This record gives sequence, structure tokens and C-alpha cells, in this order.
Amino acid sequence: MPETPLPGGFVNAVVRVGDTVRRRPAERAAYVHEVLRLFERSGWRGAPRFLGLDGEGREILGYVDGHVAWEEVQPDGVGSDESLARVAGLVREFHDLTAGTPQAGDGEVVCHNDLSPKNTVYRDEGAGLRPVAFIDWDLAGPGRRIHDVAHVCWQYAGLGPGAEPGEAARRMRVICDGYGLAERGEVVRTVLWWQDRCRNGIVADAAAGLPHAVRLVAEGVVEHVGAARDWVAAHRADLDRALR
Repeated sequence: MPETPLPGGFVNAVVRVGDTVRRRPAERAAYVHEVLRLFERSGWRGAPRFLGLDGEGREILGYVDGHVAWEEVQPDGVGSDESLARVAGLVREFHDLTAGTPQAGDGEVVCHNDLSPKNTVYRDEGAGLRPVAFIDWDLAGPGRRIHDVAHVCWQYAGLGPGAEPGEAARRMRVICDGYGLAERGEVVRTVLWWQDRCRNGIVADAAAGLPHAVRLVAEGVVEHVGAARDWVAAHRADLDRALR
């Protein structure tokens, strides 16, 4: 069958073949496959199905039909309050499914660790575009619930230069409410932790010569993340106060 390249990937080349997606397995692919099988056994539809390997050793994943929000400018429904709340609700669903499982190990839950609109599939099922699934689980691993919630706040609430602090805090509250997060004192601190981790990780990987990291550095991603980190640090007190 013909292969159609899918846009948006920074690390891996991804193609669509019929109703499947093919991609090279990541370093921790066996663990990710366990997580995806767990979701399938649980009947959770918020992630692709793992269907095995093809003759070239590529992963075969079920294709999740919909709109992937990988471009800078998006339709209104992607950034609506309803979509923010539903993103958080989907995160809460897979966290609750994985709590106490072997895949969560010593962590509270399995975390996706790379949640963003670019890794989210949206569909209009009658009320406008709403998130229905997360893709690209390569970085999934045991962690704390707050890790994914904070990453969602950073990526979906648009925390960074140009954001209005009051509106950013309101969007963060929508996310925390959608998740049902009661204790919010660590959210902003964990956003800063993510931004430091992301920036330092790209720099280290680029120094090691990893092609995707070299490309990210050349595209200015390190500076972009650094600017977002500086913005959050500058408004930390106001964001903390608004969340509490």
C-alpha cells in the first residue's frame, strides 16, 4: 500500500499506510508498547493501538482520525476552554487507569511526559473541535500526576512571552479544574522544572551530536524555551496566587 508522510514530527519519520501509522521504534519502545496494550485492555480510546511490527521493523499503530494541532495557528476550538478542560480530563483518565499498575512502578501513575497540542488529536463530533486522543508516547514513564498537569499548563495555556498573566492564570485554572487537581501549590514550580529540563536536555543532546537536537538548536528552540522560562519566573508570584 502507498505510504503518506505525516507532518509535524521532530524526532521520528512517520508515515500513514491505510488505517495504520508506521514509525521507527524508540529506545524504550517495549515499555511504551506495554502501556498502549494496557490502554487497549482497559478500553481507553485516548491513545493509538499498538498492532505489532512490520517487515522493516517499524511499529504499526492504529491511525487515529482527526486534526493534529501541530501548526502555530489553529482553529478556534483547539484553544477553547472546553478543549482545555477535556485535555485535562483525558490526562486524568489515563492517570487513573495506570495508578498502581506495574507500568507505573514506583511512580504515582504513568506520565506521557510530552503533552502538547502537537501531540493531540482533535475531532468535531458536533460541538466543535475537541481533543480525543494523545499520540507520541515515546517519553512515557512512571511519574507524578503533577508532572503531566504542569506540562499541560505550559503547553496548552501558552505560558511565555506575549501571554497576559491574568488570562494565562485563568486558563491554568481551567486545566486544573478539568483534571480535578485539589493541591495546586506545586504547579508553577513544576512548570519551571519542565522548562529547565527541556532546555538542558536539548543542549546536552545537541552536544552529543544527536541529529534531532542539533536541528532544534538551529531552529532556536533552546532560546524559545528559555524565554518561556523567564516569563514564568517573572510572573511566578502572580500565577501561584491565582491558582491558590
